[in-house]
Amino acid sequence: MNWQNLISNKRLGQEDRHALRHDDRSEFKRDSDRLIYSAPFRRLQNKTQVFPLPGSVFVHNRLTHSLEVASLGKSLGDDVARKLIKKHPELQGTLFEEIGTIVQTACYAHDMGNPPFGHSGEKAIQTFFTEGSGAYLKDKVSPRFWDDITHFEGNANAFRLLTHRFLGRREGGFVMTYSTLASIVKYPLSSSLAGKHGKFGFFASEEDIYKKIAKELGIISKQVSDNGTAYARHPLVYLVEAADDICYEIMDIEDSHKLKLLSFEETAELLLGFFDEETKKSIRNRIVEEGVTDKNEQVVYFRACAVGLLEALCVDVFVENEEAILNGTFEGSLIDHIPTLQRNNYKHCSKVSVEKIYSSKTVLDVELSGYKIMETLMEALIGAAVEPEKFHSKQLIRRFSSQYDIQNPHLEDRIMAVIDYISGMTDIYALDIYQKINGISLPII
Repeated sequence: MNWQNLISNKRLGQEDRHALRHDDRSEFKRDSDRLIYSAPFRRLQNKTQVFPLPGSVFVHNRLTHSLEVASLGKSLGDDVARKLIKKHPELQGTLFEEIGTIVQTACYAHDMGNPPFGHSGEKAIQTFFTEGSGAYLKDKVSPRFWDDITHFEGNANAFRLLTHRFLGRREGGFVMTYSTLASIVKYPLSSSLAGKHGKFGFFASEEDIYKKIAKELGIISKQVSDNGTAYARHPLVYLVEAADDICYEIMDIEDSHKLKLLSFEETAELLLGFFDEETKKSIRNRIVEEGVTDKNEQVVYFRACAVGLLEALCVDVFVENEEAILNGTFEGSLIDHIPTLQRNNYKHCSKVSVEKIYSSKTVLDVELSGYKIMETLMEALIGAAVEPEKFHSKQLIRRFSSQYDIQNPHLEDRIMAVIDYISGMTDIYALDIYQKINGISLPII
């Protein structure tokens, strides 16, 4: 792969058409603006990140997480661009200079396909078909479609959300640039090739779109079979992944301190664990010199130091491994290749997160409730899609927005319309529909 081909401002759905532009925004900046002003992006403010949506203590939701990931992604992209332009002077003055904006936009989009209630919502969609009342549908749909819905993936759903032509919408969905779309696809393979880990980057319905993008950008094809295609990652995916990896691990620790799941001492140990003893001492001395006595502010300071260090290390890994990344032979994430001290502490942070954060009562409660809500919605709405002629089904179908193709004569398309509808819900809206379906909540008469 080469950078000249990989960075393209060609737009999906407008390949042969170039509208007159009346301002100086780049095509990649247009992508960024388009996402920020979109309804699916706004809905992230009412989608769970890890902890339940805020009460008296404000913690991260999907929107604040995405904004922070995008900020870090921009820094990663800009720093990589600056270093690689020194290495390859011929890239100066080309679209390569804008990779920071491309990574930033891909970071904005990376969680847009996630359903309500975080990973428990994702699991509820999968298990409805594998273990729940939707299992009987296996014989009514194609094997490829069954693989897609039983391994439902938020990343693949984000690609669909941005590229699919929903009813009443224009060709190309959001009509994003090819490079931005490719930078979103963390697992560039179809569900049939995903194996036990179940991670994939596009549904069968969008596979041809990804193939077209990959061909245009010169993305390496790794496997082609009757079951689908697997590709090397677009190089910028590694930067999007690094921004996400750093933010969710570090910010969850900060949130846990605010919620008193971790003590100040535990939090400080985790965040300063990325540094050698001399640097730890220097950081603590700076806090004293600057008069920062508030414990929460000290945690913020430690967090900023940790994020800054990890960002710089990931940039170095990317630049040092540029050839392997472009050849499609680079293994693992950028975090997997940072120096041993930082890599081991990152693993330690992950271990503590599983033991003390993700297993906490507050997190488990929202997962249990969210799973039940999603299970109920899937059962009711998929049932309506399968038997649309029933009276109750007709009532439920009337709840759907006009963009969802719930009246399609093909069962697979109707099932996908339900998944599109449910996965686009906020936590609050999903709860509201759940209560109405169960007769718990009634409009005031």
